[in-house]
Amino acid sequence: MGPSSGRVKLAMVSFAAVYLAIGGRLVWLGVEPDPQVKERIDAEASLAMRRPVVMDRAGRQLATDIQTSSIFAEPRNMIDADEAAELLTRAMPGLDADELHKRLNKDAGFVWIKREITPTEQAAVHRLGIPGVGFLNEQRRIYPNGPIVSHSLGSVNVDNQGIAGFEQYLDRVGQVSKDGKGDLKPVELALDLNVQHAVRDELYKGLKEFDAIATSGIVMDVETGEIVAFVSVPDYDPNQPAEALKPNNINRLSVGVYEMGSTFKALTLAMALDSGKVRLTDRFDARSAMQYGRFRIDDFHPTRRILSVPEVFIHSSNIGTAKIALAVGVEGHKAFLKKLGQLDRLRTELPESAMPIVPRNWGELNTVTISYGHGLSVTPLQTLMATAALMNGGQMIPPTFLKRSKEDAAKLAKTVIRPETSAQMRYLFRLNGEKGSAKKADIPGYRVGGKTGTAEKVVNGRYSSDKVMNAFTAVFPMDAPRYAVLVMFDEPKGTKATHGFRTSGWNAAPVAGRIVSRVAPLLGLQPDFDAPPNLPPAQYAAALGDPH
Repeated sequence: MGPSSGRVKLAMVSFAAVYLAIGGRLVWLGVEPDPQVKERIDAEASLAMRRPVVMDRAGRQLATDIQTSSIFAEPRNMIDADEAAELLTRAMPGLDADELHKRLNKDAGFVWIKREITPTEQAAVHRLGIPGVGFLNEQRRIYPNGPIVSHSLGSVNVDNQGIAGFEQYLDRVGQVSKDGKGDLKPVELALDLNVQHAVRDELYKGLKEFDAIATSGIVMDVETGEIVAFVSVPDYDPNQPAEALKPNNINRLSVGVYEMGSTFKALTLAMALDSGKVRLTDRFDARSAMQYGRFRIDDFHPTRRILSVPEVFIHSSNIGTAKIALAVGVEGHKAFLKKLGQLDRLRTELPESAMPIVPRNWGELNTVTISYGHGLSVTPLQTLMATAALMNGGQMIPPTFLKRSKEDAAKLAKTVIRPETSAQMRYLFRLNGEKGSAKKADIPGYRVGGKTGTAEKVVNGRYSSDKVMNAFTAVFPMDAPRYAVLVMFDEPKGTKATHGFRTSGWNAAPVAGRIVSRVAPLLGLQPDFDAPPNLPPAQYAAALGDPH
């Protein structure tokens, strides 16, 4: 046994040395990775930044970070890449086996296997103990309310960087932590989650009821410019940001530009009344259509008679509105719309905003058609901003998604019309709610006023006779305006209940009314059933001390 025993001992020592070498190498790989790999891991970790909690105006959580793990591999340090790939795909069936095989067989120091894994997946992979596979702690953005606040919040990418909406604004103003350090204070928005939910619920009901392809709505505080609700339907779940790329899921309120139809008549009448060239008691001839070359301007529901200014408004007369605009003139019209922010891009905290489509050569015919909302395309948010200024005493306040006090709003406000003109416009809005096309939005106790707008859509460069874009702007309560509401429907259809009509007064207006009835109590407004009705135009003008 002498010589044989020596050979056995030598073999045992040799095997022990080999196993010790392999074990030592594995330990070294585990505790001391390649410097280049370590640098790459540190760089990847720094990309996943921390973000502040975002809350609504009542402190309800809208967006927050949670800690999660991601799996990476170091292909150069793997013993058997093919076996590792098979084990990993068995532990996480959702992985693409062929793609993982290619990735792990690369001559690379670092590759991602899967980002943002579940605790169950992490435990399963950890039990495998595969050399060259590790975990990295990251931050994952969670939106507890799913799609309810999607278009205003936006979303983040896999590295927790804001790529849209308010999330991108946070990156732009530096309210994130790129090194994982620092105390991030919660950010409070002007949005009210309960109001947002109510608006979204009513819009989805309207979408189904009128078989429209899309709808949208805004609720804004006319005294501060705060956006309390901001809904564009269809929407998407920001927890699945790829859904935002679907063409029909766009933010229609600040990205889409539209001809706003007869809602623009409010701006035209405010311009004329404020200029002093038109009085509330003036009358305009609407007995026949206007002819401009090959263009014929007529009313949707012709009255074929002479109309007072209030009648022009409640009958939504294109003829009367065009003549009122011409009384001011082309240059005056352009200057007024410029002053009301309708000819420039509207900037808010959201990076998504569209430039209005303005006529290149603006002549008399342009003033005629733009006076009743055709030939100029703007974002719905711009229209509501201008409407709020007409109602709140004549102060145009930039809209905001952040909480803002009345004192801060006053510092930003710009006077665009006289207080007396604003009072006259409130009278016209309320009159339209009592007797005109806004009657279906008039909720008892809340004195709702508004203006309907129905615009034929442009299809292949021509106005379509069977596709419309409807808008309705409402304000309540009219005797002391607090909130402005805008509702839009894209291609609504007539129903049995609407007698086949598809104009704004039959769909956008009643939906706005239902929204008011739900959100007014949430906003702390109590109904007043004893409010007096509007006065006749002459008495109203006298009560205002109209200098004309």
